[in-house]
Amino acid sequence: MAIRQVPAFEAHRNPHFISPKTLIKKTWYHFGRLGVDVFSKLAFDMDIAGQEKIPSGAKILAANHPSTSDPILLTTLLREQISILILETLFKIPVVGKSLELCGHIRVACEDGKPAMEQAIRVLMSGRTLGIFPEGVISPADGSILHAHTGVARLAIRSGVPVIPVGIALDPRCIKRIHTRIEGNLEVGNWTMHGMYAMTVGEPLVFSGDVEDRKYVRAVTEQIMDRVMVLSWESAARIRAAQKRTVSYPFWMAPIRLPIRLLRGVLGSI
Repeated sequence: MAIRQVPAFEAHRNPHFISPKTLIKKTWYHFGRLGVDVFSKLAFDMDIAGQEKIPSGAKILAANHPSTSDPILLTTLLREQISILILETLFKIPVVGKSLELCGHIRVACEDGKPAMEQAIRVLMSGRTLGIFPEGVISPADGSILHAHTGVARLAIRSGVPVIPVGIALDPRCIKRIHTRIEGNLEVGNWTMHGMYAMTVGEPLVFSGDVEDRKYVRAVTEQIMDRVMVLSWESAARIRAAQKRTVSYPFWMAPIRLPIRLLRGVLGSI
């Protein structure tokens, strides 16, 4: 059966038109999102609070960054597609990089972040959700937050969309340092693949003003990160409370508990 070519003017005229490339990316993302959802329920004790505060439409999810796994687990907050700003290092890993590209995530070059910022603005202007880790690197192991870049503030001011602060905490004992050689360079990732993982979502923050006013942009950045820090403390407090309540199961019970967690993960993702 012949496939009719859709003229460019017709695609532009029809607001419901979805290009084949976009359709492939959406399909790839949602299949991956389903896998992440099942895996998170199977491998982690997920604790998400404040999810109902997330509005519909374009928005920026701004979070702290305690592990390399955060971009993956951040996608469990929403059913809709989230495009996350990710350092170009991960895009250089065979298969992984192509998958990130197909999922619609944004490559951030270490030398020049302007192209990524412009792509991020296009994502927001199209009504979609953007994810960003303003620190740019992994947060300190003690739960504090590093000096943040101002990109999150610039995106918020330019686009006018709300910023949704997200505070992440996890069990530091579950972090595993994994060394990977990428293009001849040895890269270290702080991956967490199991254990307690908590996210707390805060109230939306909306900003306007002069994006060229550096002092104002820095103040907006600090306001966002101050809120993220408080929310991360709330997440950490819930983890500590849960650890006190947690029953320690003997090792021999693992084969019994695994199918139960798997079934819970599958049913919870349907």
